[in-house]
Amino acid sequence: MQAQNDKCVMVLDQDLPLGILANTAGIMGITLGKHIPETVGPDVLDKSGKEHLGIIELPVPILKADREKIRTIREQLYQPEFADLIVVDFSDVAQSCNVYEEYIKKAAGVEEKEMTYFGIGICGAKKLVNKLTGSLPLLR
Repeated sequence: MQAQNDKCVMVLDQDLPLGILANTAGIMGITLGKHIPETVGPDVLDKSGKEHLGIIELPVPILKADREKIRTIREQLYQPEFADLIVVDFSDVAQSCNVYEEYIKKAAGVEEKEMTYFGIGICGAKKLVNKLTGSLPLLR
């Protein structure tokens, strides 16, 4: 990924409580980091010689939308036009589980249309990411 051609955003449900928002962003960030490790810069040293792990080299705006808009974006992301984007979502189904095996089983029993998305993370071609999220405001 290159900053001039690519973009990473997270879109979070603006009506969620702060703790759920933070949890959603954290979980999606870890997943995106796994799938785009090349975006994480090298470890750095401060003036006193203490090491700090590398962080993502691209900005990641956190945007807000209502539940319906997030669902609309998620549905669009299943279209072939957006197949090359890296997408992570976090839903009520995932949030309600304590262990991953439970999530696997629970998700297998729920239709996608029944899921409520708390957020989606999208990385890839800036043009495509902007097409989906360019009009959304920052979460403040």
